[in-house]
Amino acid sequence: MILDRSLSLEDFIRVVRGGEKLELSDAARERILRARAVIERIVEGGAAVYGINTGFGKFASVRVGNDDLQKLQYNLIVSHAIGVGDPLPAEVVRGMLLLRAVSLCQGHSGVRPEVVELLLALLNAGAHPVVPAQGSVGASGDLAPLAHLALALIGLGEIEYGGEVRPATDVLNELNFAPLILQAKEGLALINGTQLMGSLLGLALTDARTLLGTANLAAAMTVEALYGSHQPFRADLVGLRPHPGAVAVAAELRYLLRDSEIAPSHAECGKVQDPYSLRAVPQVHGATHDALAQAARVLDTEFASVTDNPLVFPETGEVVSGGNFHGQPLAVTADALKVAVAELGSISERRCEQLLNPALSGLPGFLAAHGGLNSGLMIAQYTAAALVSENKVLAHPASVDSIPTSANQEDHVSMGAHGARQLRQILGHVQTIVSIELLCAAQALDFQQLRAGVGVQAAYERIREVVPSMEEDRYYRPDLLRLRELVVGGELLEVAG
Repeated sequence: MILDRSLSLEDFIRVVRGGEKLELSDAARERILRARAVIERIVEGGAAVYGINTGFGKFASVRVGNDDLQKLQYNLIVSHAIGVGDPLPAEVVRGMLLLRAVSLCQGHSGVRPEVVELLLALLNAGAHPVVPAQGSVGASGDLAPLAHLALALIGLGEIEYGGEVRPATDVLNELNFAPLILQAKEGLALINGTQLMGSLLGLALTDARTLLGTANLAAAMTVEALYGSHQPFRADLVGLRPHPGAVAVAAELRYLLRDSEIAPSHAECGKVQDPYSLRAVPQVHGATHDALAQAARVLDTEFASVTDNPLVFPETGEVVSGGNFHGQPLAVTADALKVAVAELGSISERRCEQLLNPALSGLPGFLAAHGGLNSGLMIAQYTAAALVSENKVLAHPASVDSIPTSANQEDHVSMGAHGARQLRQILGHVQTIVSIELLCAAQALDFQQLRAGVGVQAAYERIREVVPSMEEDRYYRPDLLRLRELVVGGELLEVAG
């Protein structure tokens, strides 16, 4: 793939998860060189310009001589690389490398091409700097995490390569990559930015799209298992309140439930209405659909943006300070997605209750054929409930908090990295909750003699290939984990069509 100005979410995933190789476009190289020439003229001219020959943050008024500019950039990286916590997953670091390179490619950061080339070289080689997860407040960008990323470029810190974590200098030597000696402005350009937030959100949005489709499938399977009505999913009914997400989810449910033998069998059953967790799936899941669509719009913009500071304008020779590093657009988006994804788990757990409670389902209690001796899936609902409750804490908006930093020079921050990491946790929880619903719904369908709708039936049969029907109690955790793999990887959704 040729890296230039733009990067779609699909491109992002092909590189970060698919390992597609990158090279710098000639146009990007030319833009980078034009911006770099501005920086070099400023250094030669001697005028004081923030980030080039001054201190940083509260020290912006301190002038630094030309002989110390390399040391200034080195000091910036080593002093800011003070993150804590567990290392970020490799895919998150890959996303950071990629998004940092894309931002620098816009030609407004003032780095040399060698900086971008080393970012891409590490990415292409599968060499991932070790970046602690905690330390960003989400304004001035993800300073501490990005400093750890930059640390590897200068031969310090550690790099995970070939399944081993080793000193960065050893890995660079093995790969024949020369560590950078940072020049004026380059250290600042590497650490001012939103690339941790952006990477986490890009991965989360991709996974949330798969999860939403699978949650729709789980809901459809539960509808069939509980003899639920298909009428609430009618296009004409949902069209009277035509939020795009509701319309899309209802259409997907109709597709999954098509040609059902179960629905006609209870057409005259006298049941008036289903509970909200079945009847209102288009409206609840649809709201999540619309939140994902808004997040995609934000990321489309972010993935083509310049997020460091100050910014270089080669056409005029200006270097201008601004606030493009502030993470608020991503922080608010992460918080919105936290709520939207958590709600998929909340309504899914309620459908589990509908399946397991004999007073609600008309099925054997906890779907145990011989209850009493067997507990069935009783505790599966406990686990779902525990995760739903934990999500309520994680879904509290991180972006409403701000603690001033840098002696009150940086007096409002986004805390967007917190929100994005919490979103990743919530996603993992809801993937498990939806897997629990599928486990229960498949067991409930075992009591059904008729075929479910085409998509539901296909998914049910695939589940039974990896999770046998439960005739008596057994160790259920391996079953749940196998089913969760189908959910996370999107395989079950593919099978359903």
